[in-house]
Amino acid sequence: MLKHPVNIIIRGWRCGNYPILTAIYIFAAMASTSNEDLFKNIISHSREYGFIFQSSEIYDGLSAVYDYGQNGVELKKNIRDYWWKSMVQLHENIVGIDAAIFMHPTTWKASGHVDAFNDPLVDNKDSRKRYRADVLIEDHVAKMEAKIQKEVEKARTRFGDAFNEHQFRATHVRVLEIQQKIDAINQRFKTALETGNLEEVRKIILDLEIACPVSGTRNWTEVRQFNLMFSTQMGSVSEDASTIYLRPETAQGIFVNFLNVQKTGRMKIPFGIAQTGKAFRNEIVARQFIFRMREFEQMEMQYFVKPGTEMEWYHTWKETRMNWHRSLGFPEGKHRFHDHLKLAHYANAACDIEFEFPFGFKELEGIHSRTDFDLGNHEKFSGKKLQYFDPDLNQGYIPYVVETSIGLDRMFLAVLSQSYHEEKLEDGSERVVLRIPSFLAPVKCAVLPLVKKDGLPEKAREIMDRIKFDHLCMYEEKDSIGKRYRRQDAIGTPFCITIDHETLQDNSVTIRYRDTMLQERIPVTQVEEILMEKVDMATPLRQLT
Repeated sequence: MLKHPVNIIIRGWRCGNYPILTAIYIFAAMASTSNEDLFKNIISHSREYGFIFQSSEIYDGLSAVYDYGQNGVELKKNIRDYWWKSMVQLHENIVGIDAAIFMHPTTWKASGHVDAFNDPLVDNKDSRKRYRADVLIEDHVAKMEAKIQKEVEKARTRFGDAFNEHQFRATHVRVLEIQQKIDAINQRFKTALETGNLEEVRKIILDLEIACPVSGTRNWTEVRQFNLMFSTQMGSVSEDASTIYLRPETAQGIFVNFLNVQKTGRMKIPFGIAQTGKAFRNEIVARQFIFRMREFEQMEMQYFVKPGTEMEWYHTWKETRMNWHRSLGFPEGKHRFHDHLKLAHYANAACDIEFEFPFGFKELEGIHSRTDFDLGNHEKFSGKKLQYFDPDLNQGYIPYVVETSIGLDRMFLAVLSQSYHEEKLEDGSERVVLRIPSFLAPVKCAVLPLVKKDGLPEKAREIMDRIKFDHLCMYEEKDSIGKRYRRQDAIGTPFCITIDHETLQDNSVTIRYRDTMLQERIPVTQVEEILMEKVDMATPLRQLT
C-alpha cells in the first residue's frame, strides 16, 4: 500500500555508452497509514536492517535498553562526528574532554541531583500503569494546541496568500477561547510545580478529566516524586563500600574540570567545553522506542561567560543550534522552539528545540542559561576556588554558563524518522528507502559486480580497494542487481556503483542515485571525485560558518 503523498521517480537505462532517461512518473498516494503505524514500521525496519536491536533479546530483552547494530552504530557515529566538528572544530574557543562516568558522590549533592532530580509519578488504579504526571498534563495541552493549529490551517486554506496568521490568532474567537484555557492551565501547573504542591498537580489532572490511555478511567493515585539516579557500591568489601551514582548527565564532568581545562588550555572567557558520553536515568515511564531510555548518550557543551552577558549568549546559542538542525535539510516546520514553563533549579532561562516525531513534537535539544549555580555549588561543597581571573577587569569571578544539550539517541531517531519513506514504483512494486543525508549515511557507496563471473568481481574489488580508504563502502555480489539495489535503499546507501562487461572494455561504470534511482554512466576515474563531493561532511559544515 502506498503510504506517502507524492513520489517522483526517475528511471534510467543505457543504450551503448549513453544514459537515456524515460519520462518522470508522479504517483499521488493517499495518506492512509497513521503516524502510529508509521512509527511501528520504522521500529521494525530498524531491527530488520541492523540499526537497532532490543538489548539482551535472546533473554526476552531488557525494558528501555537498546543495542545499536552494524548500520546503527555507523549512523550514530556520523551524527556524533557532525556535532563534534561543528562544535569543536569550527570554534577556536571550544575544546572537548571525556570525563569518567563514575564521580565522587558529593558531586551529585552539589549539583542538586540528590535532592531535586525527581519526576512526579502517578498510577492508574484500574490499568496499574504508571505515568509521569507532568507528561499527562503536557499531552493534554498539546491536544488543545492542535485544535488551534487546525483552525489556523482551515483559515489558511480559505484565505490563501492573503492570510495573516498573527492577526488570525489574535482575533479569532474560538482560537482565543482555547488559548485562554491553555494559559490558565499552564499558569496553574507552573505554580504547582514551583511550590512542590503534588496534590494540586493531581487535582489539575482530575479537573481536566484526563483519562488513562489504557483503562480509559480517571481513577488516579496520589502524585509522588521519584529520584531518577542509579546507585551502586564502590569498594572491595561490602563493609567498606560507599554509595556512588551512575551519572544522570555529562555536564557535571565538565564543571568539575573547569579550572583544569581553563588553565592548561590558557582559555579566555568566553570559552566552551564540549563532551559526548553515556548517561543513565532510572526512567519509570520509558517509552517510544529509543526516545526515552535508561542508558543513553548525550552531546553537551557548556559555554562559560562573563556574568551579565549570559542572556546575550543564550539567544546566540539558540539560533546557532537551530541552524545546525536546519543544515540537515529537513523540511521547514519540523523544528520549533519551546520555552520552559518551569525552570530547573539552576536556570534563569531555558528552552527546547522540539522536533516533529511520528508521535508529535517532542524535545530534541535543550538550551539553558545555568547562571553560576554549578560552579558556585562545587566551590562551596569542595572548598576549592573555581573562579576565573579576568585580566581585563583585574579581578576574579565565578563565570555564568550557557548550556546546549542534545540527546544523541533522540537525534538518531529524528534522522531515521525523517528519512524513512515507503514508495510505490511505476511497475507496481514497492521500495522502502532511507533518505538519510549523504554525509550521515552509514554506508556511503555499494560496489556491485553485475554477475559473479567473467572477471567482474575482480574489477569490482579493484574499485572497492581504491575508495574504501576514504569512505565506508560495501561490496555485494549475491542476488540480482535489482534486489541488491533495494537492500541498499533500505539502509540508506546514497550511491551504488555497478560493474558490468562494458566496464572491462572502456573502464566505465554505472552510478545509481538512491533518491531518484537515476542511473548514469561515468568513467571509473570519476567515482572518487563524485563520492568526495557528495558525501564530504565539510560541505554542510561550511554552511554553518
